[in-house]
This record gives sequence, structure tokens and C-alpha cells, in this order.
Amino acid sequence: MNTFADRAIAYYNTLQAPVNLPLGIGIMNPYQLTDVQQIVSQFYSTFYSDNRPRVFVMGINPGRFGAGVTGISFTTPQNLRRYCGIANSLRDTPELSSRFIYQVVDAFGGAGAFYGKFFLTSLFPLALTKDGPRRDDGRPGGPKNYNFYDDRATTNALWPAITETVRKQTSFGYDRRVAVCLGRKNETYLRRLNEQVGFFDRIVTLDHPRYILQYKAKDVPVYLERYIATFHECVETV
Repeated sequence: MNTFADRAIAYYNTLQAPVNLPLGIGIMNPYQLTDVQQIVSQFYSTFYSDNRPRVFVMGINPGRFGAGVTGISFTTPQNLRRYCGIANSLRDTPELSSRFIYQVVDAFGGAGAFYGKFFLTSLFPLALTKDGPRRDDGRPGGPKNYNFYDDRATTNALWPAITETVRKQTSFGYDRRVAVCLGRKNETYLRRLNEQVGFFDRIVTLDHPRYILQYKAKDVPVYLERYIATFHECVETV
């Protein structure tokens, strides 16, 4: 019988990027890389080789220094090694969201306990980028993280892919009774999707990890407690 891991590995390691993005929007597909395919296989085989339904915890789309590099949601190469026990030769990357998420994972009891209950993912599975403003010397600015909802054209272009992403990922094995949305603006789009398709009975929303560390760093203990309480409540609910 196929497990959650089998279904997830097959999905990610054959994932193709949409080709209908607006001009100027870039996309990163790390799943085409052999090193990332091996990481994906090891990660899901380690934490998801069963058929237990998970509570979905859904972000926006990956950052270019997190899953845009490792293929694992909210996970940098260094956190993959430190918290998940998965060796890799990818260079360490800065990613605020990953830093906070793994404080949550650690506080919940570690990667085994956390991933045994939850599936971290995003409405759109690939990192998006947009070139920054031109430099003073006229050269193009470097790529910046971009969200699928940052402009209407990108949202509209990706909406069918977002719908299909969530549909396919729920087939891995999920409990439909509750989902956790990361990000207040992201909530608007997850609720719109849920009204259209009806994936989840209930959605609860938490402030996005990047927002917390960027704007509310002094209150991290408060937000950490809020995350843990919400996750425990979700597990008790299901």
C-alpha cells in the first residue's frame, strides 16, 4: 500500500513549473535537481512512511532561501541537518521563516513529533521571484522573494495551479476537519479557495513566521506560545 511518503515523493519529484507567469516574475523549481530529489525522498521516508492523516499547515509560497533551495517547506539546509537529521551539502541560507518554524518544531517535541501530526506546505509549491529596482549604475537589481498574491495578474495566472496543488497534496493523507493558515493576507486566498472547492471544514490563522521575526521579534515568546497552543488544539480537535 502506498504511504503518505510515497505519494509526496512522487508528487514533488515530478513537479513541473507553470509557464504562464506574467513578464518579470521568475520561478524556482529545485525538484529538478538530483540533490533535492534525494533530500525529498529521505525527508518523507523518515517522517511520513505511514498512512496517518496530517493536519495541513499552509503558507503562501516558498522563499528562495528555504524550500526554494531544499524542497522542504520552511526548511533551510542547516535546519534540515540540525533538526531533521538529514545530511546535505547545500550551502547554508538565511531564512527568517525557517528560523521561527523550527523553534516551533523544537517546542512541540522535535521533528518526529511535529511531522507525525502536521504537514507543512504552501498554497503554491514553488518559490517566486521578481527583480529588484535597478542599481545606481543601471544594472538590474537582484531577485527578491515574491508572493503569488502580490499582483492580480500573478494570482490569476497561478490560481488553477494553486487549486490543483492543494487538491493533489490532500490526496497524500489529510484530516479535512481543520487547517492552519500562516499569514493574515494568505487567509483571504485560502478561504476563497476553500469556498470554491471545500477542502477543509475549518481554518484557523496564525501570523506568518516572517512577519513575526521581521516586525515583532521582541514578542517571539508570545507568538511561539500561541503557535504551540493552536497546534495542540488542532491535534485534540482531530
